Amino acid sequence: MLRSNQIRPDRAQDGRRTGTGVAPARATGEHRRQATLSPDPHAMMKPTPATGTPSPTPLPATGITGLSALDLSRAIQARDLGCVEVMTAFLDRIEALNPRANALVSLRPREALLAEARAADAELAAGRSRGWLHGIPQAPKDLTATAGIPTTMGFRGLRDHLPKADSVLVERSRAAGAILIGKTNTPEFGLGSHTYNALFGTTPNAWDPALSAGGSSGGAAVALALHMLPVADGSDMMGSLRNPAGWNNVYGFRPSMGRVPNGPAPELFFQQLGHEGPMARNVADLAMLLATQAGRDPRLPLSLAGDGAEFAAPLAGDARGKRIGWLGDLGGHLAMAPGVLDTCESALRIFEAMGCAVEPALPQFDMARLWSAWVVLRSFLVSGSLRAVHDLPRTRALLKPEAIWEIETGRALTGSQVFEASVTRSAWYQEVLRLFDRYDYLALPTAQLFPFDAGEPWPKEIAGRRMDSYHRWMEVVIPGSMAGIPVLAVPASFGAQGLPMGLQIMGPPHADRAVLELGHAYDLVQPHTAQKSPLAG
Repeated sequence: MLRSNQIRPDRAQDGRRTGTGVAPARATGEHRRQATLSPDPHAMMKPTPATGTPSPTPLPATGITGLSALDLSRAIQARDLGCVEVMTAFLDRIEALNPRANALVSLRPREALLAEARAADAELAAGRSRGWLHGIPQAPKDLTATAGIPTTMGFRGLRDHLPKADSVLVERSRAAGAILIGKTNTPEFGLGSHTYNALFGTTPNAWDPALSAGGSSGGAAVALALHMLPVADGSDMMGSLRNPAGWNNVYGFRPSMGRVPNGPAPELFFQQLGHEGPMARNVADLAMLLATQAGRDPRLPLSLAGDGAEFAAPLAGDARGKRIGWLGDLGGHLAMAPGVLDTCESALRIFEAMGCAVEPALPQFDMARLWSAWVVLRSFLVSGSLRAVHDLPRTRALLKPEAIWEIETGRALTGSQVFEASVTRSAWYQEVLRLFDRYDYLALPTAQLFPFDAGEPWPKEIAGRRMDSYHRWMEVVIPGSMAGIPVLAVPASFGAQGLPMGLQIMGPPHADRAVLELGHAYDLVQPHTAQKSPLAG
């Protein structure tokens, strides 16, 4: 086993040049997944023409933590890197950066994690691999249940909450071999696209610690940007996989409704706005993590058929001839801070250079009506899921004002109002289908402004226009959320102040793989992710 700053490559360039190509854990039976053995390590060793011996490639400047998740996986499977040294490298980096970043919370003791890493090394020595995540550190978002690790949801009243079982997403990560090191920070109950809470504090932006990281998967995005995690999971109701990805120069993917089973939960039929999904520093890693997360689970009646294998196949990366409809500010409906549209249009010029046709597009729909329907459906769902917390005086006193507003708004609704909001959502879905008759993809910014002051709870104004609720400033994400379609957030570029912005790429219903193909093609040529956070060291 190599014990130097070298690993043996399995491909010509870095971890994102040829797609995925490592088998994920697959479904076996009703409630669990069996990991598939990784490819023969010897097949990953490419001989040099002169000597016939494997040609070592230096590690990135950031060392082990700078490897793509796929290259890290291949090095572990080939036993070029040991799980203990991988764990040590990540824990050392977390120790150095996380006190300022505050992206990771509820961290487990180093000794326990190194013991699990030693056990993972022993399994590989005995010829057993649990899957492509074998021995790789992971930290699920603090909204998803983790047995044995606190799941606080960013709420002081759940400080000591230890779930009895993992969520489906966490089950699948563990089955693929991941070692859970803790959780990623999130706003209280995931409410608001700004990651702060009274329990753990604020997660600042990876490019400027005075500014917001976005949310609610802000901890995951910052941990990725600072190379404290190789890949991460998150969840998204109102842009929570998209806004923080855009603001931290990484990728986030909101899958089609039902692609990644979300639960188990007490209510299984109405919760259709929030989706779980992957985040990564490149699209190949992101697709591979989706391959692990996706697939039918009979406990979740709205989960889609399949086992996720389609996302493990290598991505082609060909965008020629694809048609992209640029929705921009929705014909002036959305308030946009100066520079946001220009920054996103610079990314669209990259798509044009790749052979895509990009043209302005405008929905034939009353977008104010869509927003009203969104407020009804969101508050209906939030008020139902948080009713027990609100009804207990001790915990209600700990809720932030925005949570109380959501709950009380939802409780004042009538059944007729909820039904009419669903009718509006249904009409919007039909309009989206009409747009996809003309375009292969639709595009929007990931946010309506650049990262704002981390000391503010939410932006009160954009471009002179007052925001009338704590979430109105993120209205740009609801077209994808309300349609239930796959949406990939890609790094768009940096604005005049050097702050990141992202671009949403939306695909037709269930076209998750097609969205990832386009995103991978963009990933291969875009220059933005080569720029590293000034906080990364």
